[in-house]
Amino acid sequence: MKLLLDTTYLLPAIGISVKGIPKEALIELIERGHKVFVSGISPFELSAKGAKYVVEGSLSSERIIRGIRAIVYDDTIATIPIYESKILAAAFKLRSVLNDFIDCLILSSAIVQCDALVTEDKDIKNLERTEEAKGLLTAVNPEFQIRTLSEALRS
Repeated sequence: MKLLLDTTYLLPAIGISVKGIPKEALIELIERGHKVFVSGISPFELSAKGAKYVVEGSLSSERIIRGIRAIVYDDTIATIPIYESKILAAAFKLRSVLNDFIDCLILSSAIVQCDALVTEDKDIKNLERTEEAKGLLTAVNPEFQIRTLSEALRS
């Protein structure tokens, strides 16, 4: 299955642990035969989140850079560019039902290129409950799913 991972699952690569997310989640998904994708906006988002920790002095800038490079240059992880017309068009439509435009870009990248988005984000998960959002999702990719990590690991 082609899975796009939300940025949350990439945070351990730059040294930021996330409660409830095992550090080896990415490796486990790949070992289970899934094709793993990230949105082209995720390295920016990792940089922005990492910058907070650098300013605090709890992480070095080298650690952040090394982690981002590891993701971007990993042959088992494909990066989906956010500037493709179909992805941008879907993101613009999603903006009417989702307030965070970065999330819109991540979700639209997944809808256009993948089978599922793996996320813990409650706002994104709740989209499946609204008729307007369901219409947007199925118009582009009728088989598309939004899953949590535990759901993705079971498949």
